[in-house]
Amino acid sequence: MSDSAFLARTRNRQREAPAALDDDATLHAMGYPRKLTRRFRAFDNFAISFTIINIISGIFSSFGFGMNAGGPRILIFGWIGVSVMVLFIGAAMAEIASAYPTSGALYFSAGKLAKRHKGAWSWYTGWLNFVGQVGGTAATGYAAATFIQAFIAMQWPSYEVTAHQTVVITAVILLVQALANTYTVQLVAVVNRISVWWLLIGMVVIVVALTVMPSGHQSASFMTHFANNTGFTNGLYGAMLGLLVTSWTFTGFDGSFHMSEETVQATVNAPRGIMRAIAYSAITGLLLMLALVYSIRDYAAEASASAPPVQILIDALGMGTAKLLLLIVIGSMLFCGLANMTSNTRQIFAFSRDGAMPGSRWWHSVSARTRTPVKAVWLAAACSMALVIPGWWSHTAFTAIVSVNVVGLFLAYGVPIFLRLRLNNFQPGPWSLGRYGKLIGSVAVTWIVISNVLFMLPQASPITPSSFNYAPIALAVVLIIATVWWFATARRRFQGPVSYGRPDEVAAMDLI
Repeated sequence: MSDSAFLARTRNRQREAPAALDDDATLHAMGYPRKLTRRFRAFDNFAISFTIINIISGIFSSFGFGMNAGGPRILIFGWIGVSVMVLFIGAAMAEIASAYPTSGALYFSAGKLAKRHKGAWSWYTGWLNFVGQVGGTAATGYAAATFIQAFIAMQWPSYEVTAHQTVVITAVILLVQALANTYTVQLVAVVNRISVWWLLIGMVVIVVALTVMPSGHQSASFMTHFANNTGFTNGLYGAMLGLLVTSWTFTGFDGSFHMSEETVQATVNAPRGIMRAIAYSAITGLLLMLALVYSIRDYAAEASASAPPVQILIDALGMGTAKLLLLIVIGSMLFCGLANMTSNTRQIFAFSRDGAMPGSRWWHSVSARTRTPVKAVWLAAACSMALVIPGWWSHTAFTAIVSVNVVGLFLAYGVPIFLRLRLNNFQPGPWSLGRYGKLIGSVAVTWIVISNVLFMLPQASPITPSSFNYAPIALAVVLIIATVWWFATARRRFQGPVSYGRPDEVAAMDLI
């Protein structure tokens, strides 16, 4: 029996008896032996994406940009509109995750869904995903270091924040996160469970404090207030830029896809994890956004502050309470970075397993003691640190490098969805969109194109070396390197996802 026929039969059995999903049989049908331990339950799989999306981290790190690019009108209604668009992307990705539940996730499914040039589609998707995830880990660690220094400065006013100290603190954060990921999957799963409750309880504490404690709030009509301090005279352009606040927050939900090989009943729990993470983040994020918007007191002063949401907390609640809430924000960012690195590691593991990275033999090896890809963990940490180092000399240089985080990730999301749209014989897994699959996928790809164009447009005027948006240049560098590498050597040795043999043959390779 062929691999494709075996996989089709496995999917049919899963649709008939979803309570008895055979995860290993599905993995074997795709040509891979089991190397990782399945310790992630449905909640754990949801937790990884919910933690990476991380509404507290995302909103607090980008709220100031939104205050100047559209103001409350775009912060609130833009959040609602973009959340709906991200749900379309998540649904299209979830259907693919159900069909191909592997750690390779996006690059694996791109290689399987492509009609021609499977190796090339898989290659570019994998490298966009890799760079985007590394950029996300670096950016989250750097943001956490920035807010840690803000807290220190609030506690000890004589403390002077410097770029050098930010880089050093980021390095320490990455080191701790790498150590946590080095040990058992069980530890990471437990930490991610804690992070969900930290986010939910933290969000409730912040929202309640901003609702109850301030002496006054903005009027109900304030949600329609519009502000355009981008320097561009066209208000529509400024408003469109403001949509990036939500887009920046909703990244990383492919984490549930990457954890498929460590998730029980992955063909159902991985897609559900994606959808639940997006939906719960949309609802809780809207509550947090409303609480911050209606607590604004001096719009001009707070919008121009070095950390606008922190200044809102100070003005509305006082210094003491603001410092306590800032600890919640910092904790959320640290949890986000840990989950980001976990997802990044699994993508490296899978990409190396198919021979697509230099030193692949190293990066896809699994520790016999911890059953985790330890070497891939430290590669993820080292690459993230390499992106942070330019921040020692120039914040603009660092911003240019990590800007590719969002662009790279959403392009990687879009490729397999686009390729699925081109297929008339797509074989869905147990979690399927049915006849609406192509419609939902079309909306998802359209929004990915629009949002990526926005991310690469100028975001402030006048355009100077410090305000220039370097995302297109960073993306171009990544694509040029990948292209040169592809035509130089990779196309002769990488043909897309590798099959290690027939289902019965790879089953004999499983690590017990």
